[in-house]
Amino acid sequence: MLKKKIEILAPAGDFEKLKTALHFGADAVYFAGKNYGLRAFGTNFESMSIKDTMDYIHSHGKKGYVTLNVYARHNDFDGLKDYVQTLVDAGVDAVIISDLGIFSFVHENFPNLEIHVSTQANTTNAYAAKMWGKLGAKRIVLARELDIDEIKNITKQNPDLDFEAFIHGAMCISYSGRCLLSNYLTNRDSNHGECVQACRWKYSVTEESRPDEKLDLLEDDRGTYIFNSKDLCLIDYLDKIEEAGIFSLKIEGRMKSPYYVATVVNAYKRAYEHLEKCREEGKEYTVPEELKKELTKASHRKYTTGFMFSDGKPTQNYESSIQEQDSKFMAIVLKAENGRILIEQRNKFRLGDSLEILSPTDSFNKVIKVDRMEDEDGNIVEEAKNVQQKLWVYTDIPVEAGDILRK
Repeated sequence: MLKKKIEILAPAGDFEKLKTALHFGADAVYFAGKNYGLRAFGTNFESMSIKDTMDYIHSHGKKGYVTLNVYARHNDFDGLKDYVQTLVDAGVDAVIISDLGIFSFVHENFPNLEIHVSTQANTTNAYAAKMWGKLGAKRIVLARELDIDEIKNITKQNPDLDFEAFIHGAMCISYSGRCLLSNYLTNRDSNHGECVQACRWKYSVTEESRPDEKLDLLEDDRGTYIFNSKDLCLIDYLDKIEEAGIFSLKIEGRMKSPYYVATVVNAYKRAYEHLEKCREEGKEYTVPEELKKELTKASHRKYTTGFMFSDGKPTQNYESSIQEQDSKFMAIVLKAENGRILIEQRNKFRLGDSLEILSPTDSFNKVIKVDRMEDEDGNIVEEAKNVQQKLWVYTDIPVEAGDILRK
């Protein structure tokens, strides 16, 4: 018996990405303020704007979780109480915490604030989950190193807890994200949100007695990528993940583009709706090829099922650390009226081009032929080449503000 309807949880690196996630069907978003999160180089949210952000989220009937998931040093507690009070006053639905000290501090001072235990806390067994629950946690974001049978065991023994798992996005090479490579090479602390993703760099090795001689370990003539993980993709397994007791399906990507957020959230939302339909009709869940193809249209490395459904294939992307995508973000729709749409340009296109619609509506994947285009003053435009220029494009296909055009 399934516990409750699943939650699709999307990353929100800034307000534009947050709006995009909600428009394309996310049930909740997670984001960071300027302090205490593990994406220090993201845009993130000013403390004063979090109240407005949460009001926006709640006005759409969705939830917002704020990360407090750094591993704290003693001076990190200076100002923590005031910051968490700001989050409480803003109405955040939960905070995501890794560090036991921060967990204890927040729970003691704000006993009514819901706490989710971050994947960085490395919860890999039922006893650890149970202890977090006794300490006051409402939800556990399980370690990514678990397979599906281990997850079933943990959730079965902890029926009073909610469980969350990553189902899509970049994977850290280190155990539950605990890495010192960035610290060592650049003096940027990955456990304080400053990771430079040094694992994606090119490496070679040397033998001790010949320090100036690089040994040949090349997969190609550009280098070897021994630390470079493939991206996680579990869209084929949503039925098994839900049946294993996972309530929240988490998408990685607070540093990714709005287009990435739109594409991935839209694909998983549609896949889950398809799963519900399969259950109603008593059919086996099989993902439509159209949705799997969607996930190649956003920036990604080669995909893997990671640890949850290991197929024996390498999880490392040995060929390259370069990301790829099959489509390009052309424009975002600002409004639609009287057979035309006002768009904000993001990449070059011109008259005669065909632009595909990315939308949560039935206009998904329909194509607009750009036969007529004007600027805001009514002048004819033949090529959209100025970044973020606002242009009118004419079409009879219904689209909504927030939809995306791609090529």
